[in-house]
Amino acid sequence: MNILVVNDDGINAKGIHHLAEALSEVADIYVCAPHIQRSASGHGISIGKSVCVEPVHFEGAKQAFSMQGTPADCVKIGLVVFQEAGIEIHKVFSGINHGGNMGTDTVYSGTVSAALEGAICGLPSVAVSINARDPIQYVSAGKVAVQAALLDASAIDRTLTLNINVPDLPESDIRGVKVTGLGTREYHEWYERVETELGVGYQYSGYPVFYEDLAADSNDVGAFQANYISITPLQFDLTNYRLIEKVRACDAWHGFG
Repeated sequence: MNILVVNDDGINAKGIHHLAEALSEVADIYVCAPHIQRSASGHGISIGKSVCVEPVHFEGAKQAFSMQGTPADCVKIGLVVFQEAGIEIHKVFSGINHGGNMGTDTVYSGTVSAALEGAICGLPSVAVSINARDPIQYVSAGKVAVQAALLDASAIDRTLTLNINVPDLPESDIRGVKVTGLGTREYHEWYERVETELGVGYQYSGYPVFYEDLAADSNDVGAFQANYISITPLQFDLTNYRLIEKVRACDAWHGFG
């Protein structure tokens, strides 16, 4: 099995090295990651300009490239580069991200977007995150990543995409695994006004809301708050099927055609 490992924290981030090391126990690892930090870059791709790709040494990987592009670029171009070298990639893993990617955060997340790009390209994909900006505990994240790699995704769906969030706790303190839907990830947030060389700027800051009465089984945020690993199957189809008939029945569209 050949696994493409990508991230949004950059080629030198600790998380991607821990992920590659863990997955190398069960697969051959090929890496393509941004040359700098690209967190919260969403699902952007580079259009109308070339993206530089540079081979680098990466412990535990068969081949590795640093790329001046987005996390989604790393998947799209990485698959092409390795295909040209005669290497067939079977799964895409994104992470281990420094920081959680739960609930509505998945809309912004470069980590999750890279995994979804893998699904768009027709491959089973997994995003793995630890809910800490400077994680200490990587063991559980590595173990659950290996189990996800060994999962027979084709028996579920050929474009199965899993979003995995792991508490930054010793393995003994993690209560188990919850497979849930996405919740709402709200923040106490603000913008700080700062002076820059170009004039006045605004810098985002904030911290997550803690929900006192949120059950562990309710969603991924609840699972995390209760010290569980959360696993959420994702899809790139954003259609709200529940509302199709209501929107179709609106009088606003009756004057066309």
